[in-house]
Amino acid sequence: MTTPPTPTSTSTGPNILDPALIADPYGGFGALREQAPLVLGRSADTTLTWYVTRYEDVRAVLTDPRFVNNPDAMPESEAAQNRARMLAMLDIPREFYPYVSESVLDIDGERHARVRGLVSRAFTVRRVNELRPRVEAITSGLLDGLGDDVDLISAFAYPLPIAVICELVGVPEADRELWSTAGSALTSIAPGSKGTAARQLVDYTHQLVEARRAEPADDLISELIGTRDEDGDGLSDLELVTMVLGLATAGHETTAHLIGNSVLALLRHPEQLSTLRRDPGLWPSAVNELTRWCGSILITQVRYATEDVRIAGQTVRAGEAVQPILASANHDPRAFDRPERLDVCRHHDGRGDGHIGFGLGAHYCLGAALAKQECEVALRGLFARFPRLQLVDPEPTWAPVPGLRQLAALPVRLNR
Repeated sequence: MTTPPTPTSTSTGPNILDPALIADPYGGFGALREQAPLVLGRSADTTLTWYVTRYEDVRAVLTDPRFVNNPDAMPESEAAQNRARMLAMLDIPREFYPYVSESVLDIDGERHARVRGLVSRAFTVRRVNELRPRVEAITSGLLDGLGDDVDLISAFAYPLPIAVICELVGVPEADRELWSTAGSALTSIAPGSKGTAARQLVDYTHQLVEARRAEPADDLISELIGTRDEDGDGLSDLELVTMVLGLATAGHETTAHLIGNSVLALLRHPEQLSTLRRDPGLWPSAVNELTRWCGSILITQVRYATEDVRIAGQTVRAGEAVQPILASANHDPRAFDRPERLDVCRHHDGRGDGHIGFGLGAHYCLGAALAKQECEVALRGLFARFPRLQLVDPEPTWAPVPGLRQLAALPVRLNR
């Protein structure tokens, strides 16, 4: 009987940074899923990590409080040192480490519950629903400005969520170019890419917070400044600025590429697009299916076991790292009938979204409702306005970004 490898093994296994895995994530992660429910590999910061590949096991990890996101909770692990080394490689000034490593995605337990609870009070379903007319108006304005031949990523999919999140947060229109350029740099993993962007955005956001303290407005920053819990505690300046940075950078990037990926998917599956044209009431469920089938987030953050945990027959030891693979879980034939098939009429079993493209559990994506609304409005508006839209390049180029599925460009012809 063969003993399964452990994180002290010399085996290197798959690597999130492997160019072949980046080029074909569904094929690559799918092969790992069929190899085993847990596969030993390495995360982007080189930490030896168990990849969790199958739907039920990914759900189990994401909802298990014995796994935490903050490597500092694992003092004897190599993970905290690896993260610090990666932040240095990315040229993040040390004084800005907390702003990129203590977001609501990075903290756990009582602190996470407190911060998320405070933010959730301002980031409500009511506010998202109230935003819909603005999302529709911004979408219409962007569609008005499209040329006959256009890159849909840079001209539509990208500016839409930037405009929406900046309106929600309270970033003045004149300053939104900074969020577009510096925000993209902040989500890059290219060496030396983040230092200037981090400084610009942190300094700007502190200034914006101070301006709203002096003169509140009808925006999320003003609400967050005034939000208090039952004990009268609010967000610290660090927590407030970190939250705004997270919402206004990661949120718009992932939504933009969900829109781009979805447009490509529907143009390549005209029978699905025809179904939506016959029954526009299917658009909300279609967005769920598109998120499952071609969502922009392929993997979650690395998590760390706080005690020995059994997963799919494998013991993950206390201090060891796991990384749930959303892309392989959402294409797992054990959970979905013919998962390789895009089906906008697909019915799920009623557990949440029916997929885990926005995560699950305590760290479920805070902006999921807004992302789904933006994607629905964008797709519905685009295909209604330009029913003869077609691809210029049948094989557009994918950006080589580990952990994310995003198009470098999507050239289309509108055929008005």
